[in-house]
Amino acid sequence: MASEELQKVLALMAERPLGAGNPTLEEMRAGMEAGSFPATEAATVTPVEANGVPGEWVTVPESDPNRRLLYVHGGGYVIGSAVTHRRLCEDIARAGGCAVLNLDYRLAPEHPFPAAVEDAIEGLKFIQSNGPHGEGAAESTFVAGDSAGGGLTLATLLTAREQGVDQPNAAIGISAWTDLAITGETIQTRAGIDPLITDNAMVEGMAAQYLGGADATDPLASPLYADYAGLPPLLLQVGDAEVLLSDTTRVTEKARAAGVDVVEEVWDEMFHVWHQFAPMLPEGQQAVNRIGEFINQHA
Repeated sequence: MASEELQKVLALMAERPLGAGNPTLEEMRAGMEAGSFPATEAATVTPVEANGVPGEWVTVPESDPNRRLLYVHGGGYVIGSAVTHRRLCEDIARAGGCAVLNLDYRLAPEHPFPAAVEDAIEGLKFIQSNGPHGEGAAESTFVAGDSAGGGLTLATLLTAREQGVDQPNAAIGISAWTDLAITGETIQTRAGIDPLITDNAMVEGMAAQYLGGADATDPLASPLYADYAGLPPLLLQVGDAEVLLSDTTRVTEKARAAGVDVVEEVWDEMFHVWHQFAPMLPEGQQAVNRIGEFINQHA
């Protein structure tokens, strides 16, 4: 049974649909930042250069500096920033008792594929040997991300395997965008139901800007098409109301077939990255708490 707060959130989203009015890229970037929840006074935010990639450490009193999580934000690879996801990183840091490196990877179209992947693997290498207090080996590491960042999370694991970089203990994908060829059946079956992604043309445009002419089925751009052998345990959360639902369900099938330990959670009535509304939505906080439990399980 969905909460009463869900109806309030859905009403807010209906008032300000993503992409309404054909905004410019700059307007979309500014709008996403303006609409994000700020970090609380309990969070400490420390800017850092992660092997040349800008980012920030987000910690709370509960954070173990040697338990580290790389977070790669969503936004279709063209919008979003460390600022837009700072509160979600704080919530995950608290739930998982970890220090979160909130990475400000390069965005398309200025920096098309594979720039984001190149930055993310540097972020993973950085947290393995650096924490919020400086140099030092991690006791455990994780990678997480939402939407495009969920796909980028998987691409980071694949790149680590290719480069011989140590895999994290586990990884988390939130409403992951894993198929930039946009072939999932829920693109059609959830059309009109998803309250956030209401325009498939916008998704197609973001994919084109990120790919910059690259093959949409390249596994590092669209991890759906990857071989998952040797990857660490995964928690994949997605809402049943999402047009990208099948991006998660199909990855789950492939990863399990390759022997990966996958926990798939399909949340009834939930929309794309509902976790970001955790400050006002009980289901968002519940999903973040599940991430915390998963981190604690694999730390």
